[in-house]
Amino acid sequence: MDPRLHALLVRGNGLVTRRDILRAVPAWTIQTSQRANRLVRLLPGIYGDPALICHANTDLPTLARVERDVARRAALLYVDGRGALSRLTALDVWGLRRQPLGEPVYLDLPRRSGLRDRPHLVVAHRSDFAVAPPQVVIRGGLLVIRLDRTLLDCWPLLPPVDRSSLLIRAVNDRMTTPQRLAAALGEVARVPDRGALSGLLDRLAAGCRSPLEIWGHDHVFTGSGMPTFTRQARIRVGARTIYLDMFAEAERVNVELDGATSHGDPAEREIDLRRDALLATVGILVVRFSHRRLTAEPVQVRQETLSILANRTRPMIK
Repeated sequence: MDPRLHALLVRGNGLVTRRDILRAVPAWTIQTSQRANRLVRLLPGIYGDPALICHANTDLPTLARVERDVARRAALLYVDGRGALSRLTALDVWGLRRQPLGEPVYLDLPRRSGLRDRPHLVVAHRSDFAVAPPQVVIRGGLLVIRLDRTLLDCWPLLPPVDRSSLLIRAVNDRMTTPQRLAAALGEVARVPDRGALSGLLDRLAAGCRSPLEIWGHDHVFTGSGMPTFTRQARIRVGARTIYLDMFAEAERVNVELDGATSHGDPAEREIDLRRDALLATVGILVVRFSHRRLTAEPVQVRQETLSILANRTRPMIK
């Protein structure tokens, strides 16, 4: 390989643009290097070191035969600062869902960018798009659409069973807030199944932090006779801070919903018992309902909760 071309590949971590090549070597060097299997074309004007090819299947587009990070860097080189990683690719960059092999690289571009889809590369043209904050941020050295918009854009692309969990996780991990998601939704004119998405954001804004809490909110813990619970209430007991699933302040009752896959391990159970005892020292009664009982006996759970609350009439702890 021409040493000047090799130096360009080293400097670009295995990638180089045609523009940079032509600044250093004659144009025929590209064809010669490709024929000698010393250079591979990934996208128009974007070349790479053949050592980056990690999938032997020659039926795949070349961009699909390199590692995800390489494909993303190549795509960003291709758009030359005019676009950012978006949708399912951005979701992976944000660490919320890993893209499976074979799934293309997604990019957002301004409407009149002149660039289009390529094999293993899907572009979306947006009239309101600018490659600048707050729409675009840098994460892991890559230009990526901000998380709130990414989650909304991915809503129709994901299987319905996976949609809610990603938004719940992003909120639980404090990567975003229900308020920021709602504001982002207001910026999008059309979203498939918008009603379900809006309803989920309402539940998250109310403090629900799991599918079980959302189910309980909708079917058990609202309506006639039920107080307005404070969800994720922050309580200080000595030097410790505890967050309560659902707290009826006037009655000093904390309702905890134990998920189907949690709280079953003896060590977890011991943690729960110690926590409940600590709350009892400041007069807070903890009532726990399992996933099985809440979903199988919602009427009985509701009646028990109302009865417990009716018998807890002492003033709120100061």
